Amino acid sequence: MLDFLGLPEGYNERDLETAILREMEHFLLELGVGFTFVARQKRITVGSDDFYLDLLFYHRHMRRLVAVELKLEKFQPAHKGQMELYLRWLDKYDRTPGEESPIGLILCADANAEQVELMDVNNANIRVAEYLSHIPDMKLMQAQLHRAVTLARERVEKGLPPHVS
Repeated sequence: MLDFLGLPEGYNERDLETAILREMEHFLLELGVGFTFVARQKRITVGSDDFYLDLLFYHRHMRRLVAVELKLEKFQPAHKGQMELYLRWLDKYDRTPGEESPIGLILCADANAEQVELMDVNNANIRVAEYLSHIPDMKLMQAQLHRAVTLARERVEKGLPPHVS
């Protein structure tokens, strides 16, 4: 939930990034215990091309870098390729002895679960998560929860796990 950022209508990625940095303490608490801030717009140079990773954190307990890409749009397959490039670069040039391989988090406005599953992001050390810039209508939340419970029950009745990993 990123509603605590107080973003105005029509914000862009830079506004989102600035608001996160302004509220870094709150954002780190939302992420969980052990995160430390490393960089904003981390420059990654590959050949003659420069790329910029939105946010870079280090997780003390996992002993690894955590790359975060912010997307205003829904998840796109190209986002996985972009994150894979960043993770491989971080693994090759920024990883220090004793650290685990970096992991990536793509925070996007929307994500199609089947598309994310077909992209096999978990095996690439990437997670995709949707963010909410405001708390949705209670009736909508109840309807989505009811739908999720119904789908989980149907999967269990068919002998499948309650959710798709």
